[in-house]
Amino acid sequence: MSGPSLTRSADEQGGLAASPGGELHAVADVSFNVLRGETLAIVGESGSGKSISSLALMGLLPASARVSGSARFNGAELLSMSERDMRRVRGRHMAMVFQDPMSSLNPVLTIGTQLEEPLRIHLGLNRIDARRRAESLLSQVGIPSAGRMLRAYPHEFSGGMRQRVMIAMALSCEPSLILADEPTTALDVSVQAQILELLRTVAAEHGSSLVMISHDLSVVAGMADRVAVMYAGEFAELGPSDGVFARPMHPYTRGLLESVARLDQPRTARLASIAGSPPDLRHPPTGCRFAPRCAYADRGCREHPVLEEREPRHLVACFERLPPLVPAAALGEAGAAAGSAAVDPAAPVAVRIDGLTVHFTKRSLVPGRASRVVRAVDDVSFDVLSGETLGIVGESGSGKSTTARAILVLTRPTRGTISLFDRRIDGLGQRELKGVRKQLQMVLQDPYSALDPRMTVQRIVSEPLLVHGLESRAGAGTRALELLELVGLPEALADRYPHQLSGGQRQRVNIARAIALRPAVIVADEPTSALDVSVRAQILNLMHDLQQELGLTYLFISHDLAVIRHMSDHVAVMYLGKIVELADRDAIYHSPQHPYTQALMAAVPVPDPILERRRRRAPLAGEIPSPDNPPPGCSFNTRCPFAFDRCFVEEPPLARSGPTHAVACHLVGSDRPIPEAVDHVSDREVDDGRR
Repeated sequence: MSGPSLTRSADEQGGLAASPGGELHAVADVSFNVLRGETLAIVGESGSGKSISSLALMGLLPASARVSGSARFNGAELLSMSERDMRRVRGRHMAMVFQDPMSSLNPVLTIGTQLEEPLRIHLGLNRIDARRRAESLLSQVGIPSAGRMLRAYPHEFSGGMRQRVMIAMALSCEPSLILADEPTTALDVSVQAQILELLRTVAAEHGSSLVMISHDLSVVAGMADRVAVMYAGEFAELGPSDGVFARPMHPYTRGLLESVARLDQPRTARLASIAGSPPDLRHPPTGCRFAPRCAYADRGCREHPVLEEREPRHLVACFERLPPLVPAAALGEAGAAAGSAAVDPAAPVAVRIDGLTVHFTKRSLVPGRASRVVRAVDDVSFDVLSGETLGIVGESGSGKSTTARAILVLTRPTRGTISLFDRRIDGLGQRELKGVRKQLQMVLQDPYSALDPRMTVQRIVSEPLLVHGLESRAGAGTRALELLELVGLPEALADRYPHQLSGGQRQRVNIARAIALRPAVIVADEPTSALDVSVRAQILNLMHDLQQELGLTYLFISHDLAVIRHMSDHVAVMYLGKIVELADRDAIYHSPQHPYTQALMAAVPVPDPILERRRRRAPLAGEIPSPDNPPPGCSFNTRCPFAFDRCFVEEPPLARSGPTHAVACHLVGSDRPIPEAVDHVSDREVDDGRR
């Protein structure tokens, strides 16, 4: 069978949609096919047209969209198919895994009801057989107690479990084509590894074709047989994954690869990034659409390039022939890290946390039932020197954000002390805290929700200066323009509102507001997790530059270990409210000692298909326990492959295992050394970019 194919002729435009500024050419002249059992990955920045292409295949575009060309699936033309016939195809022969499972699942229906619906509609199963099949599907995707969980509602599932439910629904009728649109975005690295392994396994077992959409090349490296790189509604490059990753032929593909913070190559002082932003597709540029951002652009780029074959099955839309890609590993660690400034060990302690504990009381809605205590953060201690960056990493639910809120005294600690430059701040009143806010600011994960949609950019940035009475209104406005320039935003954006900015621009505004009061310490909670890889590199470089220029101290929170390694001097690994490993950056990345840290590092994907295929995979099993019912003994014992008797009865203390290394594990220093269970990628083990 020839798999599904979407083809548009060269003289036609596809995916037009009405917009306030005119017609938006979301996708233009895109052609590809997918064979049975093949995995095609479509990658590119937000707005490149990836999701529009998949929605066109599924017939899910809004009524305002106009689609031309041809999309044939098993010999049938999808674009001219009636809605009635399309409903017979969707779910039964073609299925989609959406990016946000919470918005895709019906919150008022049980998981069982939603799983059974396609089985009864498409396969004609009765209620009993549909329930039995639904339970089997939940078990297949790794959800424990499947029979009981069928009676649960979406809000009772974690993000990873909801995504598993979406995959189970997509597989329910054993379709021949699965479309996965950003299936791992915003998931923890461990859950991401589980989801990718699940997609890989089920596609192989069912012989299904898989079209995977992502903005992260690292995620698709171990998944794809072929990769299509999409930019501004067009394919820039299309070819076998090994060729695209090892020999990228389009400057955009190379830019995406170079923007990734990697664990398999030496750490660099700065990340490469792609300057500028994608064009406005209401008024697409003539000639090459990437030319305004391309370092290789010349007069010839005024013409529009078309995909041409440079190597067998490897096509590129570019007039330039790029020199071979030089792996960063070939530079040597010393050369690659040139420019990294060491923190003065004699610097004063900027932030001191001693025995920080944050417990919440969870009151029962059932009369007579006892309340439960949620141990969000439990006895956490660390110091952060002035000018240093402490990275805090861990899965969702590990206590990272609660720790950040406690440091900012947005959440009052149950016990413990918080000191800022030797001054205790945990017991201060609101009036005293207002003065502390000048020294302590925060950069939030989602800049869109952090910015007032009714204020202009200039007003947003100047607001802290007015609140603290540091400037007149005119002076605050002038200072806001200076701050915008400092974070790389033109003055022309000052009068715009948040919804008129890109994600990267909004995060720059967020940072400008955070530094307006000249703080000494900034707490950054997942500041780049929702950004494209190229924009992420720009923001990380900006934060590094501001730290050097302004002498800032960072507490940088993330679930991305590659980003944490790039930004941090010291790293704290948190699990279920506790620090399980604390060390300087090089020690923790070259020789992680806690099984949890090892498992997290083993789950980090790298943009190298050959290396990904060679790695031994053992995704971290299970879910993080509930903080209102932690297990006795070591909190990690329910998921640790090396747990022994002592781990189930005695909690290990955070004890020093070296001059700059502390670990909370009974295996460290005992006669039971931690086995090498899974691969973790270390730059000391890389030979020409591969292990």
